Amino acid sequence: MKLRPLGDRVVIKKVEAEETTKSGIVLPGTAKEKPQVAEIIAVGPGGVIDGKEVKMEVKVGDKVIFSKYSGNEIKMDGEEYTILKQDDLLAIVE
Repeated sequence: MKLRPLGDRVVIKKVEAEETTKSGIVLPGTAKEKPQVAEIIAVGPGGVIDGKEVKMEVKVGDKVIFSKYSGNEIKMDGEEYTILKQDDLLAIVE
């Protein structure tokens, strides 16, 4: 199956968090934070949303930082994805 987001929505796949700290300490599963870095998998067409022109500023393959508790998580073909609005993206990682 292929996901095609509508309007100003994007589909992201979270990038796994590091399991060891920079000093070499291994973090147990309960100590890890929810990852906030993801890769863009699909981008909606943008267009006129609620009377305002919305231009999509991200593209497939971009790495982004997103709001911690935003979007809707889905599982498809054994993979976990999140669908969220472009407004929930905080930055593009370059």
